[in-house]
Amino acid sequence: MKRRDFLKAAGVGAVASTSLAAPALAQGVRQWRMVTAWPRNLPGPGVAAQMLADRITALSGGRIEVELFGAGEVVPGPGVFEAVAEGTAELYHAVPAYWGSKSKGFLLFGSQPLGLTAMEQHGWLLQGGGQELYDELYAGFGLKPFLCGNSGPQWFGWFRNEINSLDDLRGLKYRTTGLNSEVCSRLGMAVEAMGGPAMFQALQSGALDAGEFIGPWSDSALGLQQVAKNYYWPGVGEPSSAEECAINMSAYEELEDDLKAAVSYACESLYNPVLTEYNTKHALALRELVSEHGVQVKKVPDEIVVAMGNAMGEVLADLRGGGDELVTRIVESFLDYRQLMVEYMPYADSGQMIARGLDYKYQ
Repeated sequence: MKRRDFLKAAGVGAVASTSLAAPALAQGVRQWRMVTAWPRNLPGPGVAAQMLADRITALSGGRIEVELFGAGEVVPGPGVFEAVAEGTAELYHAVPAYWGSKSKGFLLFGSQPLGLTAMEQHGWLLQGGGQELYDELYAGFGLKPFLCGNSGPQWFGWFRNEINSLDDLRGLKYRTTGLNSEVCSRLGMAVEAMGGPAMFQALQSGALDAGEFIGPWSDSALGLQQVAKNYYWPGVGEPSSAEECAINMSAYEELEDDLKAAVSYACESLYNPVLTEYNTKHALALRELVSEHGVQVKKVPDEIVVAMGNAMGEVLADLRGGGDELVTRIVESFLDYRQLMVEYMPYADSGQMIARGLDYKYQ
């Protein structure tokens, strides 16, 4: 989809004017409203949000009908948390990285610089005690959370000029979000928070020097290759980025047990389909960006990666000692699970990637 056609279809920039009528409950059917942090059908998260709405409706046997409202149709993307917590809508689709102003604990459930991969992130919640902490944190805001997808490894982003050293980052105006914002600020970057369409405009005007959004599939739909040609990997600031669904706690508790199970399974069962779609379509989009748009794929210098790792260590120490007992428990749980994966994954995933990169005839 061309950027102009996508933005027109998504209604980016339109003023929210739709009002939400009270939810209906007739003949056992609940009509739920999903508000999202994304333009409708944005490749990647916007597509995943619609998949989730459809899957909840299907797995509930039609007893919950979910209608999706894109960012700006009812509330702005950053307003979806409050809209659901206050009961204006029943559920939202977004990422935990957007809620750091409410509690730093949220940020660790989204992405962590030099932290967990997508499968490790899911493993922490399902096998490492993360889900209980996730539930506890969100319950304090009247929400029931579920992970429902992941973008996989994100990219370091689009740069108008090359970067060759840590010095090249100092003073650079850079769009990012979540814990990566704190890490990049410690490296002397001037961090900006904004949505993807606004990032395109800021890069085009020169208000930004660089920025990251997601990866090739989503980024190319926004046309970022038109305003910057240097595309840097690896995105160690977000080695994965979890997508979440959060449900108004009162609405969730009103559900019968089988409907609670349907909602839970709808979210959990989408995690891998969403991740594999991202990986596949990112790969296809990258081919096109390089072959048809002249994008230059470049590696982030190792000294920058090391500096980011050191900065993240400082951030974690601050979180751990910040006086919030729940945040401390979240940090410690995350670090325990990360260390377990650090010990094992060199023999597993890393070993396979190294083996695949050796010089032998395979095709």
